[in-house]
Amino acid sequence: DRVVTLTRNWAQVLVDGKPVLLDAPVRVKRGVWLVPESFVNRVVPALRRVAGDTRVAAVAAVEITLEDVRVRSYPSFTRIVVETSAPIGHRIETSGPREARIRLTGLSGGAHAEEPQDGLIAEVRLERAGADGLLRVVFEGAAGTIRATTLVDPPRLVLDVARPVEPARSGRERLTPLRTIVLDAGHGGHDSGAMGPTGLMEKDLVLDVTRRVGKLVEERLGIKVRFTRDADHFVTLRDRTSFANRERADLFVSIHANAHRETATDGVETYFLSSEATDSAARQVAAAENGVVQLESAAGRGNGGKTDIVRMILWDLAQSEFQMESSRLAEVVHDSMTQSLRISNRGVKQAGFYVLGGAAMPAILIEIGFVTNPREEKRLKDTRYRDEIARAILTGLTEYRRNWDERTRTP
Repeated sequence: DRVVTLTRNWAQVLVDGKPVLLDAPVRVKRGVWLVPESFVNRVVPALRRVAGDTRVAAVAAVEITLEDVRVRSYPSFTRIVVETSAPIGHRIETSGPREARIRLTGLSGGAHAEEPQDGLIAEVRLERAGADGLLRVVFEGAAGTIRATTLVDPPRLVLDVARPVEPARSGRERLTPLRTIVLDAGHGGHDSGAMGPTGLMEKDLVLDVTRRVGKLVEERLGIKVRFTRDADHFVTLRDRTSFANRERADLFVSIHANAHRETATDGVETYFLSSEATDSAARQVAAAENGVVQLESAAGRGNGGKTDIVRMILWDLAQSEFQMESSRLAEVVHDSMTQSLRISNRGVKQAGFYVLGGAAMPAILIEIGFVTNPREEKRLKDTRYRDEIARAILTGLTEYRRNWDERTRTP
């Protein structure tokens, strides 16, 4: 007999003790274990090769059901989140000038109706359309631009509907050129951050890389650079973005190094703030970086749990106006790093980083590598490689500035 071990909320099963990755986590709903379709494609054939076709029962495709629909309104866009029991395909269909329709392939059951009436969207309605679900977005006036993102763990479709830009109110970036960038070296002082197997501390690594980036930006781009810290001292997370706001910075770039219990994990990833984390790994990275809040309280800098909770509820509202721009900045800088460095590409992701909350400008967080990976730690200790990282970030900022300048010249 063969043994298949399933773990709730894990996208991995064990077949006779050997791991098999799935496209989505295993779920339990009302006492019933649900597996994604990849279970049929990857696990069942393995059993058949060993036990013979006659010993394996047919497995039906998993029914995809609606878990939740969330609608949140922000100054520059409205976010619609459709959470489902398993990953779902979607297609944005053409409709009239006052309505958008998104077909959710194979969604069974579930209905939802909501009237945000936020000046952009009058109604969000989910209804049946044959074997699919149909999400109808009815606009109050001119239609907004829809950006769709598929996220996992839990499976959900995130639709960001941008408000139409009025010519007379075309946004900050079309009025002024880039003048000031705040560079933030993560951790510092009694907060050492992650630590590598030979003792490389994140706080020291990122301070050095941040200084190198700042020097290049001032020399090559002629942009004023301010540092949240330029020495080994502790700065609270809220003070970092408060400093950027006081400096009236145009961009905020926070530089960190990653860590993982699996020492083989490597690569670079770039984040921008969102209340909807890309996946469980993104949430774990954010949780690790946000853990410094406890150190702030220990240092006598915290204002108490209740104040922090209220702020954490409101932080994504402070960033929402710049979320689209933060996404653009993250993608440009990340592309430059993955093209320039010999390193694994872990992608651009969204997560709730405390240090990015409250920033009144586009803001990103870069994880330049894993200090817990022995091979990667060795590279990160090399000053020449640190120069490569700094140049890659500079190249991304240069491309972003070029795009920004083009928009400032747009009438």
